[in-house]
Amino acid sequence: MSLKAYGVLKGRAISRRLGSGSSPHYQIRIVDEIGIHYRIAINVKSQLAPSELMYYVKPFFVHPLTELVSVLPSGFSRLPSNSSSGALDLIRGNLMPPGMMTPLPHDVPGPDNDLNEKLDQIVQRAMADEEALVYAFGERWGPEANKADKYFGFVPGNGIHDIHMNQGNVGRFTQDDGVWQDGGLLFHFPLQQQWTAVFLKFQSQSWHTDDVTGHTLSTPEEDEPLNPDPVAPQPTESLPDGLMRIVAAMVNPKESPEKEWVHLLNVSDRAIPLDGWHLADKQKAKMPLRGTLEPGVILRVDVQPPVALSNKGGIITLLNQNGLKVHGVSYTKQQANQPGWTIVF
Repeated sequence: MSLKAYGVLKGRAISRRLGSGSSPHYQIRIVDEIGIHYRIAINVKSQLAPSELMYYVKPFFVHPLTELVSVLPSGFSRLPSNSSSGALDLIRGNLMPPGMMTPLPHDVPGPDNDLNEKLDQIVQRAMADEEALVYAFGERWGPEANKADKYFGFVPGNGIHDIHMNQGNVGRFTQDDGVWQDGGLLFHFPLQQQWTAVFLKFQSQSWHTDDVTGHTLSTPEEDEPLNPDPVAPQPTESLPDGLMRIVAAMVNPKESPEKEWVHLLNVSDRAIPLDGWHLADKQKAKMPLRGTLEPGVILRVDVQPPVALSNKGGIITLLNQNGLKVHGVSYTKQQANQPGWTIVF
């Protein structure tokens, strides 16, 4: 079972309230072009321990997603759960490096040191800019006939919540699991030609989920340990290997027929057998990898069907022998519009 009414709310921020109480949510009041009011309810504390949410803010967000959602009408739009609709998937959409997410309390004395304040800086800027637009991804509720919104008082109550990752859950929350239905926030500042992204995740949620159900995947017990020294620190669960990276790609070659390629870098101190590994594109098409990559070496992988790197923007994902994501990147149509130029990630 997944979210029932997933989509994106697009509008202007006109007021806000900091999250407080036993189940705190940061609240944003939104109005669309025809004057309909909505509320965005953003979790800033988890009901499950650890209570601090993981957060990631990208002030200058560059991703093909922005081209998809910028053309949507004002107000709420339903989004099919796939890679082409504008829906979010923090794992499959290569929206951010997982290791960059940081746990943060919602309310700590002092300036700019808690999640309320991190959100408030961006929202206050959006409220002060008449051209700025907010895009909130999550599950819609309402309109609630003859019922006023309990925070801002407008009628009817109406809004969107689950503004966080919606897969890899535990306990009763697994009923919300699904792919391409994650929550998140985008802020567009047209005068500065800037997009800012905010992504949130509960610490209880897993980074490795089933491609169909969104339920947590368990790492096979027979996997060789990443670090043979039991005393030395192990790589985090968010990066199953953390040994390989996609560092560059030729998406729009000058040759005809086109010869697309991807550069992989072994950042580790050991040789990595690539048998069983795959490279995947935006449509989840996969091509197998072969051979062994020595420490510190860059390997050029020539892209073969069914994988294709679209000139209209896309994503490239590296999967290990267990099908778990090791690294992923994205590129926009603008980055791909120069034939013969290499895109560096």
